Amino acid sequence: MEELKQAGLTENESKVYLGLIELGPSLAGGVARKTGLHRRTVYDTTEMLIQKGLVGYILKNNRRIFQASNPNRLIEIIQEKQNLLLPFVESIQQKYNSTKEKEETNFYKGKEGLKTVFEEQLDSKEILILGASPKAYEILQFYFKWYDKTRKQKKIKSRIIASDKKISNIPLAEIKYLPEKYTSPVSVNIYENKTAIIVWAKDPIAIVIKNKEIADAYRSYFELMWKIARK
Repeated sequence: MEELKQAGLTENESKVYLGLIELGPSLAGGVARKTGLHRRTVYDTTEMLIQKGLVGYILKNNRRIFQASNPNRLIEIIQEKQNLLLPFVESIQQKYNSTKEKEETNFYKGKEGLKTVFEEQLDSKEILILGASPKAYEILQFYFKWYDKTRKQKKIKSRIIASDKKISNIPLAEIKYLPEKYTSPVSVNIYENKTAIIVWAKDPIAIVIKNKEIADAYRSYFELMWKIARK
């Protein structure tokens, strides 16, 4: 019966149709006894099934004798619905394709790869950095001088949460600190709809995820830690 519901039949319509399949040509009273439905309900339900082409009837002695149509009609009903729905789906598919943000995950390795990640951030309005590591300035020492200068020229503000007081005196940046025990070689940069997870190892790597929901989730976590951190 669940399959008939998937085809768009109500519970009563399913009962009456299956009842007629088993009974063959029948009066409303016979269908009522078979299905346990009230006779008036059977009449109302058969009218709906007639409209759907699933039940027919003949008049004999001014009485309707109902008969179920070929079950292939169920497939036709589904196909008809698909045909009606197809133009609508095609129209909204175009809107979906034009507005859906494409999710991307990119991996970068080495100093040059990380430079690509940071230069991309220079098109942002604000950069949030969770777990800033002093190793960043050791690995990309000369590059960050240019990066911070360019960020300042573009007036891109940054908020930074670090655990090492060596992270200080960065232009256009507000810095707060967590206890040193939370120091880690991994930092997370959040900007626009992207999240960059950076591992400041000897051969550094970065994973950049382009996804608004993920970026917003990390942004919320950053704001929570920002309240906990101290200047």
